[in-house]
This record gives sequence, C-alpha cells and structure tokens, in this order.
Amino acid sequence: MKVLFMFSGLPHYYNLILSRLNRVDGLEIVVVVPRKEDKIGGGVHETEDGINFRTHFLKQRKSLYKYFFEGFEDVLEEEQPDIVVTIFYFAFSFLHHQPTRKVMKKHKIKLIYKDIPFRLPKYEDAVDYFVEQKAKDANPIKKLGVNIAARFYRNISSRLYQSFDAHVNYVEKAYDIFGSYGVPKEKIFITYNSIDNEVINEQRKEVENLEPILPYNPYRIFHIGRLIEWKRVDLLIKAVHQLKQKYPKIELLIIGKGPLMEDYKKMVTDLELEQQVNFLGAIYDAKLLGRYFQACSTYVLAGMGGLSLNETMAWGLPVICSVCDGTEKHLVQDGYNGKFFEDGNLDDLVAKIDYMLADPERTKQMGENSLKIINEKINVHTVIKGYLRAFNYVTNDRYQLSYKPATNLT
Repeated sequence: MKVLFMFSGLPHYYNLILSRLNRVDGLEIVVVVPRKEDKIGGGVHETEDGINFRTHFLKQRKSLYKYFFEGFEDVLEEEQPDIVVTIFYFAFSFLHHQPTRKVMKKHKIKLIYKDIPFRLPKYEDAVDYFVEQKAKDANPIKKLGVNIAARFYRNISSRLYQSFDAHVNYVEKAYDIFGSYGVPKEKIFITYNSIDNEVINEQRKEVENLEPILPYNPYRIFHIGRLIEWKRVDLLIKAVHQLKQKYPKIELLIIGKGPLMEDYKKMVTDLELEQQVNFLGAIYDAKLLGRYFQACSTYVLAGMGGLSLNETMAWGLPVICSVCDGTEKHLVQDGYNGKFFEDGNLDDLVAKIDYMLADPERTKQMGENSLKIINEKINVHTVIKGYLRAFNYVTNDRYQLSYKPATNLT
C-alpha cells in the first residue's frame, strides 16, 4: 500500500511519525510539501534529518480556498498512491480542482482528511460562531452579510467533510463534531497524537548519565514553544512575579523564539525578574533540550499547544495547562500528573503553580505518572495503529496491514 501525505512543512514531530509508518511491512509513505521558499508559521522548526520517506517539493499557490500545489496532479499520476491524506489547508481544493479529481477517479485513489477539530463548531452552532468571530460589533448590514457567508461556508463544509472516504483525528470529540456535519461514525478514526516517545526513552537514558546542565531546582518551571500571542507567555511571566515573594528560589526558563521575544524581555525588566526568568532561545537538539527539562520540576503551558505536552511528559515531567488543542484531555489527569487552570485566568494559574511548588515530592511523583501515561496509554504505537485502521478501512481491508511494536516501551 502506498499512502501520500500532504503537509505544509516538515517539522520534526511529523517526520518521526511518518518515518515510523514507512517502516510498517507493506506500507510506503510519500510526502508532498511546499518548496523551501514557502515556509510554514514563523518559528516552526523544519528539518529533513533522519527521514526515510520520499518527498516531493512543489510550488504552493493560493487556491479558491486556502492553498494547493502546482503540478499536484502530475505527482499523483507518477506515484499512483492507494490513499491521499490531506489537511485543512488543501482540503477544499479537492472539491473543485478538476485535474486532481480526474487522476483520483482514474486510479481509484481514496482520500482521508486529517484534522484536530478543537476549534471547529458543530454544524448547528457554526453560523452563530462565525458571526461572533467576524462581526461581533458590526452594524446590522455587515452582520447580515457575514451571516449569509457563514451559512454558505457551513453548507459547503458539510459537503466537503462528507466527501472524504475517512477522517483521522487526534481527539474523540471528532465523533460529535464531524458527525454533526453528516459524517458517519464508522468513517472517523481516532489516532490521538504523539511524538516518537521511544526515541525520547533512549535519549532520556543517555542524558541521565551526563553531567547536569543546571543544578536541579524543584522551584524551576519552564515554557517551550514559539513566542507568539496565543502561547500566553506574558501570563506565565506575571505568575512568576506574583509567586516571587513566596518562593524566593522560583525560576522560569523560556525556551523558544518568536516575534514577541523583545516584548517579553521588556516585561521581565519592568517587573524586576531578571534573576528569575531566563531566555534560552530556540533549542532543536533533543538531548540538550532534555538536559534542561531534567533540571526543572514542572512544564507550564499557559496558552495554546499540543505536542509539547507529550514531549515533556515523555521526559517524566508533570504539566500545568488550560485549553490546548483538545489532546490535553487525554493526556493530563488533574491531580495525577498535572493541573488544569482556567483559560486566561492569572489568579488560577498562580494557584496551580503554587500547588506544584508547595510539595516537591508530590510533584516528582506526578512526573513519574506522566511518563506512565505516555508509555502505557498514548504513544507512537497508538498513533500508528489508528492510521492503519483507517487505511485498511478505506481500501476495504484489501491489504490488511498490521502492526506490532518492535520494542517494549517499559
């Protein structure tokens, strides 16, 4: 079986999963991404290191809705995959790009939609949702126009979602959301989401034998991710400021880069937190990153995120988060391996960090519980099995791909 994935870039976390899939007996993975000059979101690290799958780099162009690739139909004709897996950016083009539709029909290629629908409203709520988003304070005429456009968008979205042969999603909420758009439950497959935690298991063993990069501090917390608005690093800095008096040894490591770096540095200076907050910049070396993780007690995700939860839990750390991308509900068990705080609520964030810092031994145990969840519940193997169930379904079990982990996670 040959499966062609369409992505908007080659971030390392996709590469690890795709490389794993490409090692499944009877399965070949091919990837189409934009040319190197067409970059994905600012600060997202892309790499071709370690990939074992073939890649086509095509020119990305604006389409009727979002984007598509020039010459994609030629790649389809050349590769003749059994399945194409696409994402939101390219999905609508499959409704109207006739050259692609022609090749798909000619070779009976199945189409799977991959998404994290945590921001997608249900069908019955879609119009009100988009009016609220686009015309909250608009005059009645503009609001009416947005309402009409929202109804059109909702209806064409329903047609789109029903047109796919299957859906693969990270969260079980997809059953209700896509079901409201008319997608039968049997077409929806939950893969969850994961980094390759077996790679991290090996890295963790190596790092444990190295000299600590920093002395361990049970009052040291950290952020990892791009320095952009929806990561809410500002909220985290303010929380450290409030906790400084109660915990004189509190520290915050900020790992990442982005357009708000200078704004956050100024905030740190204004709040006189130069001794408590350290900016490390972006770190892409996994072992170096792990050495910093192991010098900290807790990961705090103050805003939106996703795979950073999996990654830090795989390093044996507890987490504090609020509303991320929906995957947090499967990963974080309140009081067991982390704490939830109310989205955007500074006082609640302070309270949850206080809870973690107040009892270092309890916090350490919560970190061990994080690792247990990754090893036993949601990991690279659950993701691969989810994909294979979808692949077998759309090909009517013609290939009967199966998967058995080659190694023992424990």
